[in-house]
Amino acid sequence: MTDERLAVTAPRFMAKVRAHASHRQTDIDERIPDPVPDEAPGAREIDFVVAQRALICGDRSFTYRELCALADRVGNGLAAMGLARGGRVLMLLDDSAEYAAAIFGAIRAGFVPVLVNTLSPPELVAYFLQDSGAEAAVVDTRTAALLDHHDVSASRLRRVIHVGDDMANAMPPLALHHQWTKWIEAQSMASCQADTHRDAMAFWMYSSGSTGRPKGVVHLQHDALYTWLAYGRGVLSIGEGDIVFSPPKIFFAYGFGNSLTFPFAAGATVVLMPGRPEPGAVFDTIERHRPTILFGLPTLYVAMSAHPDSERRDLSSLRLCVSAAETLSSELFDEWHRRYGLAIVEGLGSTEVLHIYLSNTVTQQKPGASGMRVPGYELKLTDTDDNEVVAGESGILWVRGHSHAPCYWNRPVKTAETMRDGWIYTGDRFRRDADGFHFFEGRADDLVKVSGQWVHPLEVERCLAEHPLVQECAVLALDDDNRLKTLAAFVALRDAGRCGDETTRALQQFVKERLLPYKYPRRVVYLPSLPKTGTGKIDRQALKLAGVVP
Repeated sequence: MTDERLAVTAPRFMAKVRAHASHRQTDIDERIPDPVPDEAPGAREIDFVVAQRALICGDRSFTYRELCALADRVGNGLAAMGLARGGRVLMLLDDSAEYAAAIFGAIRAGFVPVLVNTLSPPELVAYFLQDSGAEAAVVDTRTAALLDHHDVSASRLRRVIHVGDDMANAMPPLALHHQWTKWIEAQSMASCQADTHRDAMAFWMYSSGSTGRPKGVVHLQHDALYTWLAYGRGVLSIGEGDIVFSPPKIFFAYGFGNSLTFPFAAGATVVLMPGRPEPGAVFDTIERHRPTILFGLPTLYVAMSAHPDSERRDLSSLRLCVSAAETLSSELFDEWHRRYGLAIVEGLGSTEVLHIYLSNTVTQQKPGASGMRVPGYELKLTDTDDNEVVAGESGILWVRGHSHAPCYWNRPVKTAETMRDGWIYTGDRFRRDADGFHFFEGRADDLVKVSGQWVHPLEVERCLAEHPLVQECAVLALDDDNRLKTLAAFVALRDAGRCGDETTRALQQFVKERLLPYKYPRRVVYLPSLPKTGTGKIDRQALKLAGVVP
């Protein structure tokens, strides 16, 4: 007799049978809790991954599931504030899991996070708020005080979320303030995915503003993916098993790709380190969390090499070291390789292009070169009349690729100067050799006439950096007492006790012998260390404004 017929003739009996069968099936499907922790030493020893870690920050770690849930809570919370699609959210945070979740959650929900330098003064933060039109901001305990400026009241800011829950510095007073913990707990974990378009705004960053006010660099939904395909996967081959560590911060375009785009695209793990990237703290983080890839800047590698116990530190977990933003000296490259057996892979990118478009590789490198063209990007070098130059000649670099920004926000004149006919005019002067390697020769407008002869300050700086006494240096063209241009070298020595006339003459003679005699720096100023920008570059504007050289 079939079950259907039996149900008609003996309904009570069949009801009990079906209930018992359903209960038995449920018992079979139920999960039994595993008493062994996912992070048990034995599991780590054999790489038994129960739940892939997405992010490590100090004593905390987050799986991909946990971080996605946190990001969805952020997105739903921002939506509940009534922000319009594409509404800007100012992000004023140090590197942390909350920062990553806030960025991903805002983008996922169709809002636009605006990433700004946490070392910005309050007056500049007020400018960022006014320029972007941000109606919400996410701050932490240290950065909350940066909203305490009278110009903030002229912005559209009306909601502030405090990571760390410290609202003692809750400014501005007319905004609604939320403690992160309570605010997050009140939000839904349901998917907050918005129906965005590949060409919709995704996030903004602000240019360094070396001349005039910083410019809002607008990036689109597909830009980050493009950098992953071209560089993260195409050049560095980052994989699921990698652990990535980038002391350069997330608000910096270079750090954004290193710490967010690349590891999350690969399904890898990222290590975040809040606070200043002091060399001792960087070494400690490497030894504790055992990253496989280190992203740094030349200034960081210099500081790490000069650290008292650097020779004894354990960097054996690293398979790859990467450097960008400024030129790496061949002496530093050789010293790093001698100590740790690792070549530093140098590249060059920009905020406008979002990440690196010129790069060396582990197997193809030339000392002093920014690298070759990264696949996915078109490059050309032109003279001042926009005619392309031949290999071996200097020219101004142009770059084109789908990751570059379409515009600066509300800056049509600056946009027209930089974004030309689908290309980015970098304003950087390069020389390309027959093998396709590019050598940076300074800004197009940096060429100065000294004693009636044309000189690139960067050429002199590179030469000085090769001297064994020099730890770091910068060479600038400044006005002398007669308002004539002269070359000034700002130098930090490896041994501060060597400062003096004898060393100055030795450095000047070194340049005369390596370059042409007229290119030597007429003035040498010794400093304990050179000032740095918030992105870790040498702060040349600060050196110019310091008034050290009359």
